[in-house]
Amino acid sequence: MKSLVKIIGRDVGEDHPPLIIPEIGINHEGSLDKAIMMIDSAIDAGAEIVKFQCHITHHEMLQTDMKPGDISNETLWDIIKRCELTEDEEYSIINYCKQKKIIFLSTPFSREACDRLESMNVGAYKIGSGECNNLPLIHYVASKKKAIILSTGMNDMNSVIKTVNIIKSYGTQLILMHCTSMYPTPYDKVRLGAITELKNKFPDIPIGFSDHSLGIAASLGSVTLGSCIIEKHFTISKSWPGPDTGISIEPHELKSLIEGSKIIWESMGGKKDILDEEKPVIDFAYASIVSIKAIKKGEKFSLDNVWVKRPGNGELLSDKFDKILDTIAKQDIPIDSQISIKDLDQNIEF
Repeated sequence: MKSLVKIIGRDVGEDHPPLIIPEIGINHEGSLDKAIMMIDSAIDAGAEIVKFQCHITHHEMLQTDMKPGDISNETLWDIIKRCELTEDEEYSIINYCKQKKIIFLSTPFSREACDRLESMNVGAYKIGSGECNNLPLIHYVASKKKAIILSTGMNDMNSVIKTVNIIKSYGTQLILMHCTSMYPTPYDKVRLGAITELKNKFPDIPIGFSDHSLGIAASLGSVTLGSCIIEKHFTISKSWPGPDTGISIEPHELKSLIEGSKIIWESMGGKKDILDEEKPVIDFAYASIVSIKAIKKGEKFSLDNVWVKRPGNGELLSDKFDKILDTIAKQDIPIDSQISIKDLDQNIEF
């Protein structure tokens, strides 16, 4: 049986269309109004779900001058603090999502953030790559027994196995996400092959892809490898400020990703045989063996007097052509006639 997980009523697994998660994250810059606008934009693009991040800065990190690499010249503390939403604002967002009938998902970055989300009765959690090996937090979130979507960037297989075992020990449902924690991820570092590796290692767990590369090509490619969830940072416009705006997709790209991933998913599977629905096309698309000259009784069939032409509704189709060459015509055959078995002066096994 193929793996299946329910994310707040939505079945996730290879037998279901990929779930596309637009991650609003902290691209709202701490503005509730922007957050609401982004939810509406995601809905208009066809999204079933939106994802936020729950930050209570002083509980998740020390005040530091550290900067997040090439992402920003601001300190990490300043970015997170500026983009915090209050508990009341997060309540407003959850209630708005319920009103709009779109799934709300969030990433807790501390015990206190998890407690806040628990108080709001969230139905599932997303754990980011940075917390994949934060085993104390993994224990804490897994103990809530809500389904977990776990990104695995910056972690090797040994690290992932430890975390998976902890989550499983609580009987908590799990989806694993392949991820490369580079912003943006160069295409040669995307490593879609890791999706197959994770599928082989964890056949009982749905596998997804958290994509930090530019555009949607890599995300669409992941569907062919069985990616059940695709997560992409999302913004209304790349002209907007926001910590992750540079690697985010806009509404038209989100719409293309949602529609394209479903098309690819529907197109997968099957084997190379003739469909019943193809058979009506055979009559006009195949070729039959025909006379290209008038042929006299007793004359040999040769390249000079027979060839293959449409339609394919003759008794002898083009794949039998070699078998009739050098055999004898049993009767006169007019030009442009489809050759049939009764025209042959000997028995041939076709």
